[in-house]
Amino acid sequence: MAIVVSIFPVLLWRMMAFQTNLLQAKGIQVLPPVNFTVTVSALAEVLLQWKPNPDQEKNDTVKYEVDIMTPTLDPFNTKKTCSTRTVVLHNGFSARIRTLLPYNNSQMESNWVTAKLQAPPGAVETSVTNLSCVIYMAINNTASLHCNWLAGKEAPEDTKYFLFYRYNSYTEECQEYSKDNWKRNIGCRFSNTYIKTSEIDEVVVVHINGSSKYTAIKPFEQLFNPNAIEKVNPPRNVTVSLKQNNLLVMWEMPDSFFIKECFEYEFNIYNWKTGYKKTWETKLNSFSLRIDDTCRYSIKIRANHQSWCSEGIWSEWTESVYTGENQPRTSLDSKAYMVLIALIVFVCAMSLLIAIICRKYHLWSRLFPPIPTPQNSIKNLFLNKSYQRARTFTSETETEIGSCFEDLGSYVEDLSSDVLEDSCNSCNL
Repeated sequence: MAIVVSIFPVLLWRMMAFQTNLLQAKGIQVLPPVNFTVTVSALAEVLLQWKPNPDQEKNDTVKYEVDIMTPTLDPFNTKKTCSTRTVVLHNGFSARIRTLLPYNNSQMESNWVTAKLQAPPGAVETSVTNLSCVIYMAINNTASLHCNWLAGKEAPEDTKYFLFYRYNSYTEECQEYSKDNWKRNIGCRFSNTYIKTSEIDEVVVVHINGSSKYTAIKPFEQLFNPNAIEKVNPPRNVTVSLKQNNLLVMWEMPDSFFIKECFEYEFNIYNWKTGYKKTWETKLNSFSLRIDDTCRYSIKIRANHQSWCSEGIWSEWTESVYTGENQPRTSLDSKAYMVLIALIVFVCAMSLLIAIICRKYHLWSRLFPPIPTPQNSIKNLFLNKSYQRARTFTSETETEIGSCFEDLGSYVEDLSSDVLEDSCNSCNL
């Protein structure tokens, strides 16, 4: 059996060659196209053009076989004399073409004609790596594009990367970058784009080039399926009902262009008493199970597209909803609690600061001066009479003392005069 399988292609090739030689013997020739050219018409887009050989006999059955050789093999047939293809071009591009002429039950083929595009210049390992992009759909069905990448291993520290995206005929350069420690662009965000994830067979082209004063930076391109990189919105309006031990959870499909049947969901439940948790998958918009109604449970759900509907990126989990007793503090309660603590700390700190400033600059005495005490007239009257009596007594005392000193002075003078007279009498004798 294996021998027969291996011999069959050889026999088929010989039969076709025999038929071709027979047709050529009848004067029927198949000539290759002429003026085959390849030009870049947009980001990651090439235009292939050619003309029929003028010496080829006109025939409505003539068609062309085109093989895209680089970057990947992509053969196709066409009756036209031009074709536009979307391919990455940072490694160059090459294609070949030949004429096909059906004749009865056989087909004649011309020789191949080849055309090439050289790879753009740039040093090795200077282009970006690990490029990833995500599309987020807003409620109003507008798409935002977020891309991240790593700088090339050999890219100098002064390298500046620039990102462009193309969708259909629209091309836009990024204006909002995120940077690494060397201030190199390593991320980009488009808040609003023309991307429509509902359109089929369309691609998002991302092109990143760069510049440096030390070396040429090699560009990089990548094609993305919009549906494959769309981060699905979470489900809406999750409701929980518990009757005895029967739990029923219901929700609505996410905001999206896709129909309801395109979505699949993951349902997660957590038992706060035992710590048990489990996740189920479902394609419905509800889920029911029996639980222990004496325990407290938290439930959350996320969504994605089914594989037949262009699987995207799983959405974020919905906010947890609770059922049962001893409800744990929610994230909103935790935030309110933290805000209250921060407010109390702020008030205490400001009060302490104001007290220190007032004490240092004596602001309390300036803002609140002391109130003068009213005088007691009766008390002052008695105080004045006592003061006057004290002054009278003092004056009389001073007068008596003064007279005493005057009498003493006169006595001393009389005594001195008597002594002098006695001394004189002694001398006369």
